[in-house]
Amino acid sequence: MSTLPEKEARVCVETAFNDDDATVNGKAPRRSVSRSSCSKKEVDESATTEATSRPVSEYDDSEIPDGGLRAWLVVLGAACGSFTTFGFVNAWGVFQSYYTENILKDTPPSTIAWIGSIQYALIFVPGLVTGRMFDMGYFKIPLLVSSAFLVMATFLVAECKEYWQFLLCQGFAVGLACGMIFGPMLGVVAHWFKRKRGLALGLNAVGSSVGGTVFPIAARNLIEIVGFKWTMRILGFIQIAGLAVTNLTIARRLPPKNISGPFFDLSAFRDAPYTIYCTASFVAFLGLYTVLTYIDISAVSAGIPEDFSFYLVSIANAASGIGRIGGGIFADKLGAVNVMAPATFVAAILTYAWPFAKSKGEFIVIAIIYGIASGVYVSLLAAPIMAMGEVHDIGVRVGMSMTILAAGALAGPPISGAINQATGGFTAVGYYAGSVVIVAVVLIIITRQLVLHKLWDGGESTLMQYHDFHGRI
Repeated sequence: MSTLPEKEARVCVETAFNDDDATVNGKAPRRSVSRSSCSKKEVDESATTEATSRPVSEYDDSEIPDGGLRAWLVVLGAACGSFTTFGFVNAWGVFQSYYTENILKDTPPSTIAWIGSIQYALIFVPGLVTGRMFDMGYFKIPLLVSSAFLVMATFLVAECKEYWQFLLCQGFAVGLACGMIFGPMLGVVAHWFKRKRGLALGLNAVGSSVGGTVFPIAARNLIEIVGFKWTMRILGFIQIAGLAVTNLTIARRLPPKNISGPFFDLSAFRDAPYTIYCTASFVAFLGLYTVLTYIDISAVSAGIPEDFSFYLVSIANAASGIGRIGGGIFADKLGAVNVMAPATFVAAILTYAWPFAKSKGEFIVIAIIYGIASGVYVSLLAAPIMAMGEVHDIGVRVGMSMTILAAGALAGPPISGAINQATGGFTAVGYYAGSVVIVAVVLIIITRQLVLHKLWDGGESTLMQYHDFHGRI
């Protein structure tokens, strides 16, 4: 059977994915072809022929669907993946409080904090491996294996009694499994979205907000009803449901890239903006999760009832959902860095203010505002990196950045815990964490200046190409 000419076939494929003919960058819409003029079979054949005959680097951005049922199903799957991984890790504050006051009450809080820090770090560290594997096309099988490993590790936490057991099962095993799942979620979204990438990343990140809200409340209440062991088992069953959706809906769009050589591409660090941005991410995570880790413990020390204080983590995570969606929407209009920098600055100010909260109302206000601001930063974390190269190698660039920031996530909470233990309070902790986040904001702004060479882009088209840096980043 004859196939459509290449140019016409490409238009048919685009039409099959996207219903709108919106103007881009002030240009007239591309010539459209009636759906009746090209059958589904012809579209499939033409798309397949073109996909197998062209190198990955030749795929242009006009082919990114930016919507449609298949693309939004990918976002749903990614959000469910974030729910069961980053959302579960974001619930660490409740476990930190419970272990400190019950199972591990003879262990210093700064030592217990290493369990959560290892979780936070390992959710990013595997990005170095998973990013390159994703670019090479190894995605579905590692995802399935990691999903099973996460559920098994969660079940094993239920059997833990000693500190070293929690460190191995909840710190290393859960953290590593979460990292193997979470890493590719960012890269796969970029395969399907460009102009709406900020919104897609925001919706993806909402999954972790929902998880960070559901898991702490469920854990705290279930422990009182069924005990710690069955609480962890029930959380494991929740993970099974979420990961089932992820494995069924998520998929790559582009063919794999033919690559060889080391997983760590040092040539990327010749680009000053990329290097400085990676440094900014590392510095930010030295202080960003301090509030989420210690807000409930600090509330108890301020005289807030324990039955109320544990809800502060869930309140902060729920509020971060607002920041993640709102940040994504505004990033598509104003640019990721233009939204990230002020939001992260607000998070730093709230980190300074947090130790001085004394009442329920004050803690709630700090949890809400901090949650919104930090949610903006986390949801857009990868967006500037995606602008620093081609779509086909997003995995390795994001993976390297995530591995670097993991060092900050690993060291940050224990440093804060050590400061608390040395000073006997959280005031100095707030000064430390807020200051390092301020330094990160400065580095983010420097990154933007190196790219655009101006303070503001003067209202240039918001639909310009990400990767050529002529528009907003």
